[in-house]
Amino acid sequence: MLTRFVNHIAIQQLFSPQQRGLLAVSGGIDSVVMTHLMHQAGYPFAIAHCNFHLRPGDCDRDEQFVRQLAQRYGVPIFVAQFDTHAYAQSEKLSIEEAARQLRYRYFEQLLEEQHLDYIATAHHRDDATETFFLNLLRGTGIGGLHGILSRNGHVVRPMLPFSRQQIEDYAWSESLAHVEDVTNSSLTYRRNQIRHQLMPLLRTINPAIDDIMQRNISHLSDAETLYRWAVDEQRRQSFVPQGDTLLLRHADVAGLHPQRTLLYEFLSPFGFNASVVDDVLQLQGDTQYGQQFSSATHRLTRKAEGLLIEPIGEGQQQEESVSIDRRSVEGNEAMVEYGDERIVFRVCPCEQIDSLKMPANQALFDTDRLSWPLHLRPWRDADRIVPYGMKGTQLVSDLFTHHHLTSRQKTETPMLCDAQGNILWVVGLRASRLAAVSSDTKTILSITVHRKHD
Repeated sequence: MLTRFVNHIAIQQLFSPQQRGLLAVSGGIDSVVMTHLMHQAGYPFAIAHCNFHLRPGDCDRDEQFVRQLAQRYGVPIFVAQFDTHAYAQSEKLSIEEAARQLRYRYFEQLLEEQHLDYIATAHHRDDATETFFLNLLRGTGIGGLHGILSRNGHVVRPMLPFSRQQIEDYAWSESLAHVEDVTNSSLTYRRNQIRHQLMPLLRTINPAIDDIMQRNISHLSDAETLYRWAVDEQRRQSFVPQGDTLLLRHADVAGLHPQRTLLYEFLSPFGFNASVVDDVLQLQGDTQYGQQFSSATHRLTRKAEGLLIEPIGEGQQQEESVSIDRRSVEGNEAMVEYGDERIVFRVCPCEQIDSLKMPANQALFDTDRLSWPLHLRPWRDADRIVPYGMKGTQLVSDLFTHHHLTSRQKTETPMLCDAQGNILWVVGLRASRLAAVSSDTKTILSITVHRKHD
């Protein structure tokens, strides 16, 4: 097994013998065998372990085991403690996804701080098959069907040639101790449902399914390589360079087949998502040009000659922001024009609370609890709000999706923020619970939005 391990690393060019890696070690049998093989092969490494505090007692046991493992091999160890439940709740994530995000964020941080060359995880052949079916059940393009890659950026998987059974046999032959994660047998998680229910059923239908799936994944990976080559060739033929900009002519868009897939492949490298593609396609045949769509790095403009893509320079990234000072709204009504919106601010006595209606175009806040001055600005991709009537935070982009907003509507919806930058109101859609009106409120700030043409 050691020879096959070393050969796989060399053939796939995962890392050189001189490079120093960070091993992600949970204490389970897969990562223990990987650590043993790395030591036997003489590769220099450090160990990283994450304590997610998901299993009272067991997580601390696992941490102690990994600390002892590092001591046995005489290598450095780095341990992180996470409140995974709290993170999952605040970010509206599943426990699995929350743990994955926390884990890889920590690994990348260590890679930079400790001047290490790569991160090694113990994913094996069975994990790749399970990932194939996970992605298939979620819905995926061809990129999600190649399972787990041997290398993905800084992350390498030196255990991919081996099945779980081969790893277990090796651990037994080398008398390698490990810890068991009881959640690996729980059918709460979809991956475990695939591992313990789907795969055994497939093996009864075809005992060679594991080898067949390995070949299928290899073929799909090759097919993806050809797909990427074809997309790049079509992109090269379709785009017309114009200085720092690129032009995709309307005739070329109309001639794409399959149209939506290729247009998405053309635009996604510039940061545009699938909803922008849908909006652009819906505008086909519309002779009123000038519509714009923005990503974090580029702007797409519909012109008479085609779709113009240009980078957003530092000067262009400056946002249009309008400030609202408390003095300007106390004692009188203040009106602010922002884009196509006319927004009216006024301070009301608390006794008027019961008489005030709350239509979608109005928001109320406790004047004294607000951090002034307020300001209006455009939406940003990573914006979050602390929604009134909900726990945790919510991505504004998710709110947009729920309301079926087009890309253009998203860019035209202003964010009302306080002096610290907290979003108080996604104007016309959802208010924050920050500075919410309560029984202790003395004066309230009433904000009403109208379209200019209303």
